[in-house]
Amino acid sequence: MKRLGLTFVAVFCLMAAIFAAGNQPVVESAKWSGNINVSKLSQYLKLDNKQREEVTNICEFFDEQMARATRSKKNRDKMVRNAVYGNLKLMKKTLSEKQYGEYAKVLNMTLRNKGIEVK
Repeated sequence: MKRLGLTFVAVFCLMAAIFAAGNQPVVESAKWSGNINVSKLSQYLKLDNKQREEVTNICEFFDEQMARATRSKKNRDKMVRNAVYGNLKLMKKTLSEKQYGEYAKVLNMTLRNKGIEVK
């Protein structure tokens, strides 16, 4: 009987720990993972070789800026906003008007899916 009681308590504690782990808040720095698949983006936007090289450089720079913003304790929102708008400005110079429109849609959805709001 004592073993059955201890087994029940152990199972209950394990289930409570699993349930509690699922309800932990997401840490702000975990929101941006920095994964921009440039090859898929290039296929989607139908980039030429020169554009592909520029977009690769812009995406790497954007990843660095977003990583810096998510690590920041102060001015996180401002740094994220500057990173996003800086990225859009650079992309606008590199892409055609149609490509830029499609890119803006993709970036907006990506940020929404990551839970990042840019005001």
